[in-house]
Amino acid sequence: MAALALVLGVAGGYVGATLQDESSPVVTTSGRTGDVGNSEPAPVDAAEASVVSVADALLPSTVQIIAGSQSDGSGATGSGFVLNDRGQIITNNHVVAGVSDGGRISVIDHKGNEHDAVVLGTSPVYDIAVLSVPSAKDLAPAALGSADALKVGEPVVAIGSPLGLSSTVTSGIVSALQRPVTTGDTSDDLSYINAIQTDAAINPGNSGGPLTNMLGQVVGVNTAIATAGGMGDSGNIGVGFAIPVEQVKVTAQQIIDNGEARYPVIGAQVDTRPATEGARVQSVNNGSPAADAGLQAGDVVVEVAGQRVTDGIALIVAIRTHQPGETIRLTVEREGQTEKVDVTLDGQVG
Repeated sequence: MAALALVLGVAGGYVGATLQDESSPVVTTSGRTGDVGNSEPAPVDAAEASVVSVADALLPSTVQIIAGSQSDGSGATGSGFVLNDRGQIITNNHVVAGVSDGGRISVIDHKGNEHDAVVLGTSPVYDIAVLSVPSAKDLAPAALGSADALKVGEPVVAIGSPLGLSSTVTSGIVSALQRPVTTGDTSDDLSYINAIQTDAAINPGNSGGPLTNMLGQVVGVNTAIATAGGMGDSGNIGVGFAIPVEQVKVTAQQIIDNGEARYPVIGAQVDTRPATEGARVQSVNNGSPAADAGLQAGDVVVEVAGQRVTDGIALIVAIRTHQPGETIRLTVEREGQTEKVDVTLDGQVG
């Protein structure tokens, strides 16, 4: 099986972290001009769509991010894009997660100007971070599109700073949609992505940069690549993954509004080993939404809100496409019988 690696660069080279398989949410928001979810027109006319046109439109909105010290080679490098006219920038949580209190984060724009940044908030669960860069208010915000509207085979463009090479543009196609991907090394930093898969060249340093459609709209945030098993920090082999922009909108809005993001939970533990028959429940927490709904250890969940799930990871991903407070219907197989169970989702910060 292929391994996965975060596309995070380090000074003087690059490094990846091993990953596994998983997935995440797709919810849309609408906002005022300058807010997350703004509905500005696409910057590229369909009749003039080309990689050249997309690059011309998006390069001014794409930045390089340097987090931590560069003098000793320990600083992480990544990418990001301008979210709005208030100097707020989107990147991956894993790009800035290693910066301790007082550590410096720098943002370098397409003209080479350097700006000091602070972390407005992060979501390790969805691998999203929002930076505040007051001196970048004059940078052009990127137009946001829709990952839901993508089709397999559709051309896309990735922009970022792979291997420290700023303002790099690569192109390819959408090679799969709703691909379950898990990033992170430990249970404390796992994030779940219902990923867009692409063969556009993505390498360490691309983390947090935009994946765009041919109208110049951001449809995803580049976050991970597949590598040949055991190769760890090897570069692009034509299989990269991006967080859908719908999830980015939801998580970024929560961070901007509240300084933190929340994700839904049901309060049950499931077997996350590969399977095909469904997600087997191992235990249910007392007083949890799962317990209140009557879910039991040994149940096998085969659908979430009508969506088939094949294993525990798929169940986690399907749940995380919803929001805390929503009630969802699980289809459960129990002792040879099929039952419907309604669960009202609880929420946790992460």
